[in-house]
Amino acid sequence: MGNLRRKEFDIERYIFLMALLGRNERLFFRTILDNIEETLPLIYTPTVGQACQEYAHIFRQTRGLFLTRQDRGNMRDTMRNWPEKDIKVIVVTDGERILGLGDLGANGMGISVGKLSLYTACAGVHPHQCLPVMLDVGTKNEELLRDPLYIGTKAPRLTGNEYDDFVEEFVTATQEVFPEALIQFEDFLTPNAFGLLNRYRDRVLCFNDDIQGTASVALAGVIASTRISKLKFKDLRFMFLGAGSAATGIADLMVEACMAAGHSEQAAREHIWFVDSKGLVVKGRANLKDHNLPYAHQHPESDFLGAIRSIKPHVLIGATGRPETFTQEVIELMSEINERPTIFALSNPTSRAECTPQQAYEWSDGRVIFASGSPFAPVTLGDRTFRPGQGNNVYVFPGVGLAAIACRASRITEEMFLVAAHTLADMVSEEDLAAGSLYPALTRIREISLAIAVAVVENAQSAGLARSPIHGDIRGTLEKMMYDPTY
Repeated sequence: MGNLRRKEFDIERYIFLMALLGRNERLFFRTILDNIEETLPLIYTPTVGQACQEYAHIFRQTRGLFLTRQDRGNMRDTMRNWPEKDIKVIVVTDGERILGLGDLGANGMGISVGKLSLYTACAGVHPHQCLPVMLDVGTKNEELLRDPLYIGTKAPRLTGNEYDDFVEEFVTATQEVFPEALIQFEDFLTPNAFGLLNRYRDRVLCFNDDIQGTASVALAGVIASTRISKLKFKDLRFMFLGAGSAATGIADLMVEACMAAGHSEQAAREHIWFVDSKGLVVKGRANLKDHNLPYAHQHPESDFLGAIRSIKPHVLIGATGRPETFTQEVIELMSEINERPTIFALSNPTSRAECTPQQAYEWSDGRVIFASGSPFAPVTLGDRTFRPGQGNNVYVFPGVGLAAIACRASRITEEMFLVAAHTLADMVSEEDLAAGSLYPALTRIREISLAIAVAVVENAQSAGLARSPIHGDIRGTLEKMMYDPTY
């Protein structure tokens, strides 16, 4: 840690930690766990965003499996060459929408590697059971295509049927070579993210973390926020700035939660509104995407501020990838409408956040209930210090994955993410809320992952989705499964 802290820049610290992972796997995970709050932002967001942008230029050691268009027709044989045979979790990306940074092509492998290191550190999935995969189908990023060091295929992206066939061959090969593996789709462009999830969710054991994991973490934060605002969850009105996969995934799970609280599906949807780059999403507007149609309500067209004034949301959620979109006027208007406005600035990395917690607290006179997608330092305002919670997917996806592995779930359902959200919300203490945080401390991450895994296993077994049910002590069985990087 002394050597790590002597580095001047976070990207140097990332390189140092990845070198440690290659040199001494156990020491790497022990270091991460013992210093989780300091190291998590280095091995994942926000530093992993810069690492992906510079991936070829900081390249030291090959990690993960790259499947290129040259592998078409031979993916089974290529995957059989992977030295580990007992693969339980695969994180796969095509690099087209890395965080809020756009198309980074094969450089997006850094995301798959980073996510899987969190499966091990946070939920104890053995590192040898984890496989990072990059579907290198080309890139639209002209800068990468001109870069002599770019590690990916220098060609335009496959699209249409060619792209669909490529992914289909990957999924089919995975089922044959690694039949026990959970597939986590990561950082796909919105249309592909929804398309692939809808195509495979009932066929194979899979989920999309950007859609479902983000939704679960955000829902947990909103549930926790009602303990501060004193509002009933079923009475909340939500407004999303941004209408991509993350925002729509959150909205879909909010609908499930509202229905569980007593609303009909239609009534639940009417509590949720979207604003995109063209303004308020309303019924009759041209060229709406399929995933936006259920949330297009009857209302006059409006810009963002006008929508807030007329709809009066209690909760404002940003998932735009565009910084400074929650302006002072926006925060002040939300504070005028609500005694305790709830603001989630979820875009990451940090440079893409819709606003900073410092801005949110100052512009609301400390009344805002705030959460972000990237880590921020505590904020002092007058005699109060706020510790803004980070709505990091790491709270949910490792526990869900551990559960799926442990009971050999046949598929992952929306209800599992609803159960995970409630479990996470229940673990937020009064001390957390008093400090302004809607999430528990990351130092409890293994405890949190274990609790979520227990709840998800119970859900899978009650739904008849566990191919190997765990009888008796579920918690004890899971604890014994978890990789322990101690000496």
